[in-house]
This record gives sequence, C-alpha cells and structure tokens, in this order.
Amino acid sequence: MSKGAEKSRQALDRSMIGAVAWNAAAKWLSQAVGWTSTIIIARLLTPYDFGIMGMAGLFTVLATLVSQVGLGQAIVTLRDLPSRRIAQLNTVALMIGAALVAVSFLVAGPLASFFSAPPLREVVLVVSSSYMIMALQVVPRALLQKELKFKALATASTARFLAQAVISVALAWIGFRYWSLVIGYIAGTVVSTALLCRWRGHCFALPKFSELRRELHFGGNVLVTGVAWYCYDNSDFLVAGRVLGGASLGNYTLAWTIACTPVEKIANLVTGVTPAFFSATQRNAAELRRYLLGLTEVISYVTIPASLGLALVADPLVRALLGPKWLGAIAPLQVLGAFVAARSITTVLPNLLTSIGEAAFVMWATLAAAVAMPCAFYAGSRWGTAGIAAAWIVAYPLVILPILAKTISRIGIAPREYWARIQPAVIASAIMSSLVIAAARLFPGPASPLARLALRTSLGMLSYAGALFSLQRGRILRLVQALRAARRKPGREPAPLDQRSVSRGDNVR
Repeated sequence: MSKGAEKSRQALDRSMIGAVAWNAAAKWLSQAVGWTSTIIIARLLTPYDFGIMGMAGLFTVLATLVSQVGLGQAIVTLRDLPSRRIAQLNTVALMIGAALVAVSFLVAGPLASFFSAPPLREVVLVVSSSYMIMALQVVPRALLQKELKFKALATASTARFLAQAVISVALAWIGFRYWSLVIGYIAGTVVSTALLCRWRGHCFALPKFSELRRELHFGGNVLVTGVAWYCYDNSDFLVAGRVLGGASLGNYTLAWTIACTPVEKIANLVTGVTPAFFSATQRNAAELRRYLLGLTEVISYVTIPASLGLALVADPLVRALLGPKWLGAIAPLQVLGAFVAARSITTVLPNLLTSIGEAAFVMWATLAAAVAMPCAFYAGSRWGTAGIAAAWIVAYPLVILPILAKTISRIGIAPREYWARIQPAVIASAIMSSLVIAAARLFPGPASPLARLALRTSLGMLSYAGALFSLQRGRILRLVQALRAARRKPGREPAPLDQRSVSRGDNVR
C-alpha cells in the first residue's frame, strides 16, 4: 500500500472512530433519557394507551420510511451528484411528504375500523403533520452523513430525544394519556428538523425527472427494501393487535421496546455511520472486509451479552420497575432477548451490500421476508405474545442467511473467518447465561424484585467479563491497541474524503 493510501486509510479510521464516539455520546444520553421517560410514562399510562400508539405506529413508521429512505441513501452513495440535482431531490422529498399527508387522511378511518379502536383515527391524522416536517430534513441529513459530520447529526438526535421525553412525560403527568406520546413525537421531530436545516440546509429546484433517473432508480430500490423491511419487521405488531387485542399489543410493544431498543441503540452506534464509510470504500474489497469483520466483532462483544442479559432479568426487571399491570410483558421479553442477540450482529450487512451496488438483491431478499415473516407470526399467535416473539427465532434465519451468504461471497470472506469474530462473545455469553440461570435456581435470592434484579445483573456482568478476559485476553488487548493506534492523531472532523484515495487494492468482484 502506498504512503498516500495508508494516510487516507488512517484518516478514514480516525473519522469512523470519532463518528462512533459522537454517536455513542448521543445514543447513551438519549437512551438514559428514553429509559427514564419510558418507565415514568409506563407508570402513568395504561397498556391500552401504549396499544393505541403501537397501532398508529404501524402506519407512522411506514410513512417515515417512505419520506426518509431512498433519496437520502442515493445522495450518500452516489458521490458525484451536482448541487443542482440535490436541489431537485430536495423538492422531490417535499412532494413525497405532501403525498403522505394525503394518504394519512385516506387510511385513518379504515385503520381505526380494522383495529376496532375509534381514537386511532384522530391519532393518525395528527401525526401526519410530522411528514412534511421530516421531508425538510432528508437532504440536510444525507449531506451531513456524506460529509462525515456526525457531531452535528448526534447533536440533532439528542435534542430530538430530549424534547420528546420531556414533553411526553409532562403531558402524561397532567393526564393527556396517549396524546402525550403523540405530541412528544411531533415536538421531537420539529426540534431535530430545525437544527439540521440550520446546519446544512440546501436550496430547492423544480424537479426534472428525466435528469434524475439514476438517482430515482437507486432510491426506488432502497425505498422498496425499506417498505418490505417495515412490512415484516412490524407485522408482529399487526398480528398481536388484530388477533390478541389492544392490551396484548401493549404488553408486546413494551416488551419489544425494552428488549430491542437498548441493543439496537448500541448497534446503531456503528450501523448509523457505516453507510457513509462503506460508500467511501465501495470499490476496495480489502477495506470492506476489514471494516465488516472488525465492526462485527466490536458489536458482538456488547450486544450479545446485553440482549441475553435482558432475557435473564426480565422477570425482576418488569416487577421492580414497571409494576404488576405489566406482568404480561415478561414472557415475550424473555424470548425477544434471545432473538435480538442474533439480530444485532447482522445489521451492517444490508448497508454494505447496498453500498457496493447490490441494492436490488437486498430488495428481493427483503420482499421474500415480507411474505414469510407475517405467516410465522400468525402461526405463533396461537401461543400468545410469547409465541409471536418465538416466531422471530424460528423464521429470521431464513431472512438473514441469504444476505450473509451474498456478503461474504462478494467481498471474499470465508464463513469460518466470520464465525471466528463472533465466537468469543458467543462463548462468554453462554457461560454468563449458564451461571445466572444456575444461581437463580439454586439460590432464589431476596423477595424484593429490585434486589433480585441487582444481584442477577451484577452476576451477569461479572461472569461475562471474567469469561471473556480469561478466554480471550490477548485478543481483547490487541483490539484495544488497534483502536488506540487508529486514534493516535485525533483532530477535527475531516473534510469529505476523495473516493479515489481509498479505492486502491483488490476491487469488489
């Protein structure tokens, strides 16, 4: 490797570590606020209130995907877009936002009838006001990602969560019920959009669709993938609400939030910044291999024990922090914790494939999942919310294995090499789980759920750390040294890197 290429590689590594650091600061602060507000709101509201928001979320999340996914990814990945085309895409984003508002007025009534929940109509209509607001942040957010300015993105994300949490808690306290969740969500969207537009706003231009064919085709593939992902990723909520009712949906929604949100926040410290970095190295298979294997290993050390740990402490956690009215969330939380352990380490794969021109493959794989997963959830609903959660464990491998196989084939990774990166965390987490389960059965512990929660959490953390360092001490130390070496010359966020400076090496096949 030439000296110039080595310097570019080191600069990109430092930039990624800095991006993850800013992302981590934002996510952990947001997570602390989010957990605190969720616990407070759960004590103030009822499962039915959460169920109403969960039902509305089935459309809201889809609308958010349509407004955010596609155009933004095209701007990040297609690195040669002139300012004039970006201005046209900015107007297209507004057009999509306006169309989503119109669709909301058409589906609000049928959704309320489908779930037999009359308040749902007004909730969907009020939330639709956020779609035009979100459309304004599509281009600013994508430009900040492309320019690797993750400090600004992290700040906007943190401000959104803070505003949403404060307003939701305040309104729940004075008796706004499910409206506290709705208004808090809209307020957070307004705050983040205002900040992003102030920091990286872009002009608008009348779209000439004949000039935007490449961008719209690429964005269309990504959008279809996002919609298909939404369909299978949220069909469990649809089945729970339709088959089991609002209260069961509320229990399942809270279980999903507790099981998935903390682990996904951790994983998103990395996956939230990877599209920009994969795009910067999209023609260099050696660098893509290095990033994928390194990121997978780092993610596995944290997310696998964290998700399994939530499953192990589900019973005392719910009893101690949420109270007896949420006991129905324990069983699905236990199952989902085991599932999220596997899901967390595969989240970077679709991003990588999309960045190297395999957006169509990801789209078709996700479309297949959108057919298979709802069938699995419906079958699992015979056993209640725990059965729906178990369907994830049974059917998700069918979704992710083709994507994993395609990834390791395209960039030249041996399956055993990939397994070697996650093996240490898997083995240490298995030891942790065995010790916590054995201790819980042999020594039931104090009657207080809070005390049991503290004991199991402490035992889990100590046993995992002990197992990991005793079995993989050398590997952990080498990883720490590599991270320190990459941060040897810290500095300000770099300007966007010229893709050609990091595209040497063996090209992606």
